[in-house]
Amino acid sequence: MPYDDSPPPTRRARPLSVAAALAAVCLTAAGCGGGPEADGAGAASPRPGADAASSTDPTPTGKQPEPSGTASPSDSGSGSDSGSAKPLPKGPLTGRTVVIDPGHNPRNRDHTREINEKVGIGTGRKECDTTGTSTDDGYAEARFTLDVSHRLRTLLEAEGARVRLTHDADRPFGPCIDERARIGNEAKADAVVSVHADGSAVGNRGFHVILPAGVKGGGADTSKIVKSSADLGARIAGHFVRTTGSAPSNYIGGNTGLDTRNDLGGLNLSTVPKVFVECGNMRDPKDAALLTSASWRQKAAQGLADGITSYLKG
Repeated sequence: MPYDDSPPPTRRARPLSVAAALAAVCLTAAGCGGGPEADGAGAASPRPGADAASSTDPTPTGKQPEPSGTASPSDSGSGSDSGSAKPLPKGPLTGRTVVIDPGHNPRNRDHTREINEKVGIGTGRKECDTTGTSTDDGYAEARFTLDVSHRLRTLLEAEGARVRLTHDADRPFGPCIDERARIGNEAKADAVVSVHADGSAVGNRGFHVILPAGVKGGGADTSKIVKSSADLGARIAGHFVRTTGSAPSNYIGGNTGLDTRNDLGGLNLSTVPKVFVECGNMRDPKDAALLTSASWRQKAAQGLADGITSYLKG
């Protein structure tokens, strides 16, 4: 779930171009239709602002995720250059910069006072960060997002991209939502992807990509990135379906896998193309079984990488 989490506004109609772009990508993707939406009014998931997002993640117990496999922490610092010590190979993404934003920080739960301090998001003020959600067995969203982010970094570097992480669990907490946006802006990133997992009700399944709405005020101005971010998000959604086999969310986005929000500081404050990706619902047992599987996390990273590559290649 987004680290600056709160009940989303009523879903607005998305530009037809976004839906068309997703439909075009999904033509070859089996199962892109997803299941029926929970309710015709597009009711959003119960965001765990008064649940996991605002409380300390439980100590992992019970069923644990499979080993990370190829994923491994790097020694790169917050907002640092790629953790690879070797020169990047020449590839289709040579000369491009991608910032990966792993949602939350595993150590946020030890710093609740600090992460509850409010920061500006352009249209108001919100908490610096949250702890994130977890599966019922205690697999924390922050662990999931780091694992997928490491895998995604490896895949993008293999294509020649310069990759930066907003953090690598190398700081006591955060970074705050405004700093996360600033890292992408200062890197002049060609694309920024914030990796998350949702915390909704049992039966709510699937992934969705959150796009920035048109926001202007208090230092926020997304007018120059709304269209490009929508393109990035649609391409990621299409490739995520194809690679993971997961359907678009059946509870947010009207079966498109896309949702537009104006209340997320990480999007409001961005000046470069950026999206959030909720890879699945950690509170649904079937989705949780996927999220705790190392082989599925590799597929998720591949789907994200393919979508980013498609966007950057144009």
